[in-house]
Amino acid sequence: MPSPPRIPRRLAFLPFRGSRAVAEGLITWAMLRGPAWHRLLPDVYVHREGYRVDDHRMWCDAVALLLPPEAAIAGPSAAYLWGVDLLRRDAPVSVLLPRTARLRTHARVQVTRSALPRSDRTRFGGLPVTTALRTAFDLGRQGSREEATIAVDALLHRRVVKLPALRAYADAHPRWPGLPLLRQVLALAEPLSESPMETRLRLLLLDAGLPPATAQHDVLDARGRFVGRVDLAWPGLRVAVEYDGDHHRERVHFRQDVARLNALRAAGWLVLRFTADDVLRRPAQTVDMVAAALRERRDEWNTTHVNSPR
Repeated sequence: MPSPPRIPRRLAFLPFRGSRAVAEGLITWAMLRGPAWHRLLPDVYVHREGYRVDDHRMWCDAVALLLPPEAAIAGPSAAYLWGVDLLRRDAPVSVLLPRTARLRTHARVQVTRSALPRSDRTRFGGLPVTTALRTAFDLGRQGSREEATIAVDALLHRRVVKLPALRAYADAHPRWPGLPLLRQVLALAEPLSESPMETRLRLLLLDAGLPPATAQHDVLDARGRFVGRVDLAWPGLRVAVEYDGDHHRERVHFRQDVARLNALRAAGWLVLRFTADDVLRRPAQTVDMVAAALRERRDEWNTTHVNSPR
């Protein structure tokens, strides 16, 4: 039985330019047409062992091979490379091209043409990418206010961008499209938000007219000992709101959450917990519950202070 053909190490896992590999004698065109290789883009191939149809990094590696020198991976794809995953599984790779640059169209590539000075480009993980600051600037000007705020919050939380620097960058580019949206986002941005759903929940409550909450508040007991950290808090009223993601359903997390919730209640806190369904499918009921809790605690506070001896 013949042994399988040896795969050159350089071609084993990462995408590569077929024409270059053939010119270097690493492979033949006949081999590339065989079942061991996937053609990702024109002249870009990957071995079947490295092929994952929904692996965005693989697609970024492939697209980068075709980019002109002055172009860069950008937008949600750049955010992904900076450690912020806002992508659906089949999302195309977003790239920024100067207006004079050329790139063949492809379903897996989403091209935006824009000025892209050298100062807004860098290399990260071996790939040409917009700087984290330029990435936040671009994403904060796109889509809905909620989507833009989620993206900026996530990049700020990742600590690859700082809010003062993003504000200064926006001030330095006052005529760019989408600046009114970005200014709204900058007024709402919260670097302490730990997930897109936390940002959505926070915006939902703000848009309903509820007072701003403190994000990631540390709760202490009467002796000053740490009890727990809550997602959103109104410390003066001892009301907290938390978003429960799927990981909270795991047994270890569940037990920890029960103990933590009991400790918060013992410290005098009223804690409301919400899921994605509450935020996305029952927003009015969610707002009503939080508003009622705040009213209840405010009435208790007023009653206690009015009736307390002087």
